[in-house]
Amino acid sequence: MNHYEQLDAWIDAHFDEQVRFLQELIRVPTDTPPGNNAPHAERAAELLEAMGLKTEKHPVPAALVHAAGLQTITNLVVHRHYGKGPTIALNAHGDVVPPGEGWTHNPYGGEIEGDKIYGRAAAVSKCDFSTFSFAVRALESLGIPLHGNVDLLFTYDEEFGGEVGPAWLLQNKLTQPDLMIAAGFSYQVVTAHNGCLQMEVTVHGKMAHAAIPDSGIDALQGAVKILNALYAQNTLYKQVRSKVEGITHPYLNVGMIEGGTNTNVIPGRVSFKLDRRMIPEENPAEVEATLRQVIADATASFPGITVDIKRILLANALRPLPGNKPLVSALQKHASTVFGEPIQALGTPLYTDVRIFCEAGIPGVIYGAGPRTVLESHAKRADERLDLQDLRRATKVVARVLLDLLANGQ
Repeated sequence: MNHYEQLDAWIDAHFDEQVRFLQELIRVPTDTPPGNNAPHAERAAELLEAMGLKTEKHPVPAALVHAAGLQTITNLVVHRHYGKGPTIALNAHGDVVPPGEGWTHNPYGGEIEGDKIYGRAAAVSKCDFSTFSFAVRALESLGIPLHGNVDLLFTYDEEFGGEVGPAWLLQNKLTQPDLMIAAGFSYQVVTAHNGCLQMEVTVHGKMAHAAIPDSGIDALQGAVKILNALYAQNTLYKQVRSKVEGITHPYLNVGMIEGGTNTNVIPGRVSFKLDRRMIPEENPAEVEATLRQVIADATASFPGITVDIKRILLANALRPLPGNKPLVSALQKHASTVFGEPIQALGTPLYTDVRIFCEAGIPGVIYGAGPRTVLESHAKRADERLDLQDLRRATKVVARVLLDLLANGQ
């Protein structure tokens, strides 16, 4: 039995334990917002320590957490030192959007039905706490000389941009990797992704009794003017095409809107939050300036209203660094073998923490346990699920890649 087969056999023999580990992670909520995620980190650290993975807990100062719009964050770092050589970081995030409505399974139950496990973050991305931890354990089970190190990084602010997660760890030199893999799906190696600009737009008018509407200025009607102008941009965006395979065109979504005080009152204030996805070829500063101008022009067409615009998030696109080739090649080779089909390297319309590492000059890719598409995983929808065989096979792939990179001192 060669080393690859030994890794596969160890993962198969410990797979029930791996699934139980994931179930325990799903059972501790990490809804973001509100972002009270330190309790999950405490539980995850307890479980990792029980497996012999000594875990550093790094609470982020409250002022920074609150400034990011969250409540509590404790980032986890597991350093595994094997010898002189490259340090490879494996980064997964535990924060998730709230479950919402329509579930037929307990979103925090980790229930298994057929060959799937259900729960919020089952697929994005508590599953890769499991993938990465058990890949490292499998690698160490070989008992062979290794040349390099692995840092397991478990963070809790990907939904809000990563600034008090991976960025904070890098700024404080709590991890200094040479290469990195971030949580992803199993049937593609992602080397590029969209950027994301999120803004909150607040429209101010003047409240008035609905019986005398002319005495007020309707903020909602003003907001409708602005929204129509923004949605018109989506038609234009479809004419712009990215050259990155897997990424199509820019687009804009308004995901939240609130305002007014009562049914019989002319609304004096309306606010909404927009999400603008940027293809890798776009300049974020130009995108933001254009949106602000569209809003200003629409505001000018509705006398009496004023508008405040607040940037919530600016996540740059991921552009591949030349140094990612060893990761890409190894992941494609082993994923193709384990899954029995060609695995492409391409881009994704999502945005992730990987951009933070690449902006720091650390080549990274996205790969982990999950289906072919986000839609199949039900991520951010009811009944999020993960095929357990994807978890098993992705763990084998990551373990094999670590062996390639560390046993040969590449």
